[in-house]
Amino acid sequence: MILVTGAGGFIGTAVVSELAKRGICCRAVTRARRVGYFGIGNIDARTDWAAALDGVDVILHLASRAHVMNETIADQIAHVPAADGDATLNLARQAIRAGVKRFVFISSIKVNGEATEPGRRFKAEDKPNPQNPYSKSKLEAERGLFALSAASELEVTVIRPPLVYGPGVKANFATMMDWVDRGIPLPFGSVHNKRSFVFVDNLVDLIILAATHPNAAGQVFLVSDGEDISTTDLFRRMAEALGRPSRVVPFPASFLSIAAAAIGQRAIASRLTDSLQVDVTKTRELLGWAPRQDVKEGLRQTALAFRRPHSVLDQAARSA
Repeated sequence: MILVTGAGGFIGTAVVSELAKRGICCRAVTRARRVGYFGIGNIDARTDWAAALDGVDVILHLASRAHVMNETIADQIAHVPAADGDATLNLARQAIRAGVKRFVFISSIKVNGEATEPGRRFKAEDKPNPQNPYSKSKLEAERGLFALSAASELEVTVIRPPLVYGPGVKANFATMMDWVDRGIPLPFGSVHNKRSFVFVDNLVDLIILAATHPNAAGQVFLVSDGEDISTTDLFRRMAEALGRPSRVVPFPASFLSIAAAAIGQRAIASRLTDSLQVDVTKTRELLGWAPRQDVKEGLRQTALAFRRPHSVLDQAARSA
C-alpha cells in the first residue's frame, strides 16, 4: 500500500491518477475529507497519522505549499509550509513505528540555490545553498529524514524538482501562460539564460519509480525534461502551443533587472533572467530513468488544458 500526502494538489492528483492507471493500490490523503480520499486535517507536528498509516509500505510525501512568484520574505516567514520541517519528521517517526519501508520526500531544487552560473548545472551532490525560508525548511526536512533513516530501517529518498508544469498548473507557470494568452508584449526577447523545467508526467514517473527501486534508498535525485531553454524560448513555445502570436520583444536583460529593482520586484526579474540548470545524470544512471515526454509535448498538453476552460466560457458567452 502506498500513502500519498498532498493528494489533492497539482502533483498529488497526477500521482494518484497514474497509480490508478498502473493498478497500484494507494491511500490518497488530503487535509479536508473528500469522497475517495482520506481526510487527515491540518498537517503539523501534532498530526496523528496512525489510521492513515495502517497497512502502508511506502509514503510519497507531496504535501506542501507552492512557492509563488510574488511572495515577500515576510510572507514566507509567516507561512513556511507546515508540511515541511517538524511536520514531516512527525510523519516519518510515526511511519517508523508503523513499519513503513520507504519514505519518498518531494523537496525543491531551491535547496541547491536560486540560480546557476552559465554553463554550470546543479548536481545532487552539491553543497546545499538555500536562500529563503521555503528552501531552508525543505533542507531541514531532508536532513531530519536522513537522520531518522540512519537510526532505523526506514529508507528515505529525496527528489528535488525545478519548476513543474502540466495540465492544471497554477502559480508562476499559469501566470506566464496567461500573459502569453492575453497577448501582452513581453520584454524578454534578449534574455539568453538557460532554465530546467519538468513536465508533471515526467516527475510522476520518477516519483513512482523511486517508491520501489532498490537503488533509490538513501539518495537525493534531481529531475528535469532533459532540455534547458531560455525564458525567451519558453514564451515563444508557449505562444505556439496556445496558438497565439509571439509577442516577445527585445529589451536588454540588464535594464529589466534595474527596472524591476526600482519597483521592488528584483526577485521576479531574477527568476525570469537568471539561469537555473540541473544535471540529471545520476538519476538516469542509478535508476535507469528517462523523461517520458519532451518539452514540446509537455507544453502542448499544458496549453490544451489551459485553453479548455476558456473555450467553455467563450461558448457560454456566444449562447447567452
